[in-house]
Amino acid sequence: MKKLYIENLGCAKNQVDAEVMAYRLRDGYELTPEAKDADLIIVNTCGFIESAKEESLNTFFALREQFPDKKFIISGCLAQRYPEALSSDIPEADAVFGNRDLRKITEVVASLDSRKERPLCLVPDYPDPLDEDDTRSSLFSFPGSAFLKISEGCNHCCSYCAIPVIRGPLRSRPMEAVLNEARRLAGSGIKELNLIAQDLSAYGYDWDKVSHFEELLDKLCEIEGDFRIRMLYIHPDWMTDRIIECVKRNSKILHYFDIPFQHASENILKKMGRVGNLESYSALIEKIRKNLPDAVIRTTLMLGFPGETEEDYKALETFTKRCRFNWMGSFTYSREEDTRAWDMTDEETHEKLSKISEKRQKKLQKIQEKITAERLEEFVGNVYSVLIEELIQGEDLAIGRIYSQAPDVDGLTVVMGRNMVPGNVYECRITGVKDVDLEAVKID
Repeated sequence: MKKLYIENLGCAKNQVDAEVMAYRLRDGYELTPEAKDADLIIVNTCGFIESAKEESLNTFFALREQFPDKKFIISGCLAQRYPEALSSDIPEADAVFGNRDLRKITEVVASLDSRKERPLCLVPDYPDPLDEDDTRSSLFSFPGSAFLKISEGCNHCCSYCAIPVIRGPLRSRPMEAVLNEARRLAGSGIKELNLIAQDLSAYGYDWDKVSHFEELLDKLCEIEGDFRIRMLYIHPDWMTDRIIECVKRNSKILHYFDIPFQHASENILKKMGRVGNLESYSALIEKIRKNLPDAVIRTTLMLGFPGETEEDYKALETFTKRCRFNWMGSFTYSREEDTRAWDMTDEETHEKLSKISEKRQKKLQKIQEKITAERLEEFVGNVYSVLIEELIQGEDLAIGRIYSQAPDVDGLTVVMGRNMVPGNVYECRITGVKDVDLEAVKID
């Protein structure tokens, strides 16, 4: 069989897309972990913000220069967003393929040998939900963990966000399809199902203007198996009491909340298209922790949105100090065409504010680093279940995660002990903190 290498960039949703494409090509291509061994290389790109676009293009050209004789496909969000431009401006690619109807990847690959002067360009729309096939056989996650996509696109249309442009409006997967995939994953030994969507809480709203997320959670928890569910990406304006109650009554759901607040100034939030403010968002955090005292909360905050003042920034500082998030990521505003925020400023004004916001970001991160360090100390001395991801060669050490650590974005837990197997869960006592990681000892 020929060899396939996929260089995956961007978010977990992109990773699922890459896993689906690998499955669709399984009859002709075998996955290889090394690009040098591949006959075909797919660069699965991100096109969310400017830095992600640059990384995607730089990655493609670096691989193309290193392996000039291999076939190359540019896929993913960048390909979906700028298909014609990529096809006309990058003749080094053999094909450009969007990210909506992933079944069509077989057609693209079948046409590679007959390419003409310009790269083949195929950007089909989504298929009927009942015809969609999201089957995967190879997971790109560490052993024992998997991402489970429950919907595509988004209806919130925040003024800064290009996701609706790239992935379209909200498109929830049929509930039975999600449950069947969850059963397959749990049955294969997966210990951690990470639910992903642009906004989990909006699941099913495109069907009848009512969220069906709590219903989905309850049904997922009825599936037999020793696994846990992690919720990733919940819009703060859609975070309801029902979700909190659902987590309380279902022991399979980890007490981990990824809520991207983005800002705390009412002035900026209104311009973003959100309805919250410093007080309402602070009250939401307080409510979660009152109902679930061990809840871990991660957020992302944006600096430099058009019109942001020093007073607006101070609201972010107050918010961060008051809510004491376990984890917080921050980024500066990226001016994206085809979004409503594009016309809120001009490039010169944006560049000036970007320089200011970069300084503010460093200051805010220092505040959060101290809070995160203090939050991590709260785990020391307690026993937690650790999902082991990999062993450290030549030592009685392994790397894993506890419930407070989501894959790829949070710290890790370094476990001392013997006879551990990646993908299995072990009870461990937390003994210390090192930077953003925890140290632990396996309990025999």
